[in-house]
Amino acid sequence: MKHRTFILVILAAFLMFGCEQEEIVSPQLTQSESVAFKEQAEQPTVIATIPVSGNPLGVDVNPVTNRIYVGTSLANTIEVIDGASNTVIATVPVGINPISVAVNPITNRIYTANQGDNSVSVINGNNNMIIATITAGTATHGIAVNPFTNRIYVGNRISNDVTVINGATNTVITTIALAGMAISSVAVNPLTNRVNVTHTDSDFLTVINGKNNTFITTIPVGDGPTGVGVNPVTNRIYVSNGNSNDVTVINGKNNTVITTVPVGLKPQDTAVNPLTNRVYVTNGISNDVTVINGKNNTVIATVAVGIEPIFLEVNPVTSRIYVPNIGSNTVSVIEDDDD
Repeated sequence: MKHRTFILVILAAFLMFGCEQEEIVSPQLTQSESVAFKEQAEQPTVIATIPVSGNPLGVDVNPVTNRIYVGTSLANTIEVIDGASNTVIATVPVGINPISVAVNPITNRIYTANQGDNSVSVINGNNNMIIATITAGTATHGIAVNPFTNRIYVGNRISNDVTVINGATNTVITTIALAGMAISSVAVNPLTNRVNVTHTDSDFLTVINGKNNTFITTIPVGDGPTGVGVNPVTNRIYVSNGNSNDVTVINGKNNTVITTVPVGLKPQDTAVNPLTNRVYVTNGISNDVTVINGKNNTVIATVAVGIEPIFLEVNPVTSRIYVPNIGSNTVSVIEDDDD
């Protein structure tokens, strides 16, 4: 079955990196070692720029079908991109101001957090049809899926809570109230069943136990945390801090901060390729993407993209990164094959 491809991606990553890792300590490289390291790796490059509708924001990828889903906040649609041809193949009307997108590659369902009407649209990826609209909290913002449990987590920016949805029935299971203010992004580690939530106005990350939907802890991060990404293989969490221009690296095993990595101006979102252990960060003011080596937490490249990139996502199968640029109404496609 097709969904086995997604599972194989995770299993392949385990074989490459191991199921359990000790705490990663960033080594001190000499200048010559650093140069040699950079030269031996292929540099990531923009290979395509795809025009889309007004104000593209959220994005997610189905690595099984090689389809990319981009939310356009002015057009109130999802643009469906074919990853093989880098062309828009469908446009799906959704709710008002779809600000973020999440995909379950096992069920081939796409979820959009529609901030303008506090709803979640559910799309059948087989035919690009809306199959449900679910009411969430106030000002839906971040959204993430655990494909193994088929649970969807919606971060609500104004009501300061997380709506938990059963993907099998498209019904709300519970709502988790949180202490932090201004929820921005949500990311799930499907292997540990932990849900990570950033709070832009509170400068910390909340960790939730996805098994029983209970609060575990909060972790102080940088100034103005926005995006969050997870490497399920290494159990590392990456939080982009928009006001301090850096990324906080967290050990998901003990919920402690390992290090902080300086990046570009106004970092907005992070995404991780678990197969290559590379981390990608959009910088909304410097109009570029920072590439971080997850092994040693060093910046290995900076890639110029369009105007005001906010969100981004990685297809680990093709090693391509998709970056919607809200200021230029485009999606930049970066290829980062380090083989």
